[in-house]
Amino acid sequence: MPSAVLSTSAAMGRPFVFEEADDESRLFSDVKKPASAEFEVAQAIQSAIKNHKSAIAVTPASHLAIRPVPEMASSGIAALDALTGGLPRGCLTEICGPASSGRTSVMLAALAAATRRGEFCAVVDAGDALDPQSLTASGVELERLLWVRCGEPSPRKTSSPQRHRDTEKTKNGENGCSTSAALFAAEVGICAKTSFRFDSRERFRASEHRLDQALRATDLLLESGGFGLIVLDFADLPLPTARRIPLTTWFRFRRAVENKPTILLALEQQAIAGSCSSLLLQLGGSTQYSAPGTHFSNATYPSHSHLFTGLAISMELIRSRLERKPARSVAFETRTAWAG
Repeated sequence: MPSAVLSTSAAMGRPFVFEEADDESRLFSDVKKPASAEFEVAQAIQSAIKNHKSAIAVTPASHLAIRPVPEMASSGIAALDALTGGLPRGCLTEICGPASSGRTSVMLAALAAATRRGEFCAVVDAGDALDPQSLTASGVELERLLWVRCGEPSPRKTSSPQRHRDTEKTKNGENGCSTSAALFAAEVGICAKTSFRFDSRERFRASEHRLDQALRATDLLLESGGFGLIVLDFADLPLPTARRIPLTTWFRFRRAVENKPTILLALEQQAIAGSCSSLLLQLGGSTQYSAPGTHFSNATYPSHSHLFTGLAISMELIRSRLERKPARSVAFETRTAWAG
């Protein structure tokens, strides 16, 4: 029960009555509160805590949407399909390995299988190393194939004053050659050391130019859509050049292809896409040759020749984001047309 206290003001001589409150709400009900944004936020938080409600909506893990498993397409190689189930659509697949490990064989088999299904394909050939006769021999329908050849830049011409200064340096032996050798090099054009450095710079500049063309072409192909298989052939680029591709570019490619029924296949010497690839396969192969003196029915070859007949390819599943399984491996062989 509240109690009343009677007091008398000495100054005014008038009585005042103070009533004691039962709780804090009555005690501070008449206090004027500051109208500010911070105060309103604090009041909202206190109200949510008092009502036992969370201020932020949290979705339970059991109610989260599960990303559907991507559709798998045949690679044209039974052993590869048995290992991975095929090539996933809407994902980035990396196939890496050294030279003569079977990278081109896998690419040709995938292109032949895709064109037989009636799909249009594109090959971004960064190294300009694709052989049209090999495509035809593998069963690829060329009318359904777009071949993007990445060429070299036009050679840069040196101005006359620069050529004059280079010639003067060569005559004076400033390029690392002896005096007599420098005079001889001046007559032929440039000394061997300078020529080697020039060729190295030109090769590096050419590979950078091809890589830039390949990345630009890939962006256009992914934006246009309509392709069942897009192959990025970086296998013939120098490894330091291929490693210059930023990780953000691979994330952009993965984002662009994930909502399309397109298989994005990258051929490389080593894996460079990191976590952006959904499937990573490592290849290793050994070449097979015919014994000296072997004769074939369609032609006769010299007895001392060793004729290439095929590849023995081994494939290991390094990473797969499609299923949680340990790494496995398979092996298969390819045979040349003349080996029968």
